[in-house]
Amino acid sequence: MHATRHSTGFFARLARLVRHRLAEGSLSRVLPDDVSERLAQRVTASEQRHTGQIRICVEGGLPLSYIWRSAGARERAVTQFGKLRVWDTEHNNGVLIYLLVAEHAIEIVADRGIARNVDPKVWHAVIARMREQFREGHYEDGLTEAIANVSAALVEQYPANPDALQRHANELPDTPIVIRT
Repeated sequence: MHATRHSTGFFARLARLVRHRLAEGSLSRVLPDDVSERLAQRVTASEQRHTGQIRICVEGGLPLSYIWRSAGARERAVTQFGKLRVWDTEHNNGVLIYLLVAEHAIEIVADRGIARNVDPKVWHAVIARMREQFREGHYEDGLTEAIANVSAALVEQYPANPDALQRHANELPDTPIVIRT
C-alpha cells in the first residue's frame, strides 16, 4: 500500500509537471506584447494617483522544484514578491498581482504597509472578478480592472499630492513581467 501511494504521488507530480510545461505555450495568448504595453501604461497612470507601487507577474508554469514538493501558487507569488523587490518600497505599499496560467491561479500579495489597512476581502473580491473575466478569455480586461481596484485601495491609503509626486520616484518597473520556466 505504501508503494502505491508513493507511485500515485509520483505520477500526480509528473502529470502536474507536464501541465505546467504545456502552459508555457499559452503565455503569448494571455499576455501578448501589445497588451503588456497597455497594462504598463495603466500602471504608470495609476501610480500618478498614489505613492504605492503595482507590479504584475504572469508565469506559465511553476519551476520543477515547486512541482516536485507540491508547492502552490501562493508560495510562488510570495517568492516573486521578494525577487521582484515589491517588498522594498519606501512606504511598504507595493502590491503584486500574480497569475499562474497552468493552474488558473491568481494571487495578490500586498506589502505590510497596505496589508495593515486593506481588508483581505477587498483582494478576494478583486481576484473573484479577475477569475470571471479570465474564464471568458478576457485577460486584458481582468487585469485592467484589477489595476483599477488595487489603485483605488492605494489612493485611499496613500494618496498622491503635488509634493508627494515630486518626491515620489517610480520605484519598480511598470511593465508586467512574464516568467517562462
